[in-house]
Amino acid sequence: MTKRLTSMLLTSLIIYLILGSNITLAKTGYAVHYNDKYQGKKTANGEIFDQSNLTAAHSGFPYGTLVKVTNLENNRSIVVKINDRLAPHNSNVIDVTKRAAAELGFIKKGRAHVSLEKVK
Repeated sequence: MTKRLTSMLLTSLIIYLILGSNITLAKTGYAVHYNDKYQGKKTANGEIFDQSNLTAAHSGFPYGTLVKVTNLENNRSIVVKINDRLAPHNSNVIDVTKRAAAELGFIKKGRAHVSLEKVK
């Protein structure tokens, strides 16, 4: 029994080492869209904010990370690029542009329950 357990643990370790960086857990929470007052201003990484782009703010993903955002209320998905940071008091998991919110189907509602998955 001990030999079998050791073998299983070793196999699991090898799989983890091979796939480690490719294993991602989806994060869930609420997404909202940016207010128009940010249009044309600099984002945290220095880019000019544009509501017509597919970009977003997140507290942890590095700048330039591509993230798949899925609206769990209607199953619509898009990929956004992280180029900004959430405000420290923000309880949402992500802020997206109005274009992203429209494509996800929550522009009128203002927020949606979403899942996030790192793509690249």
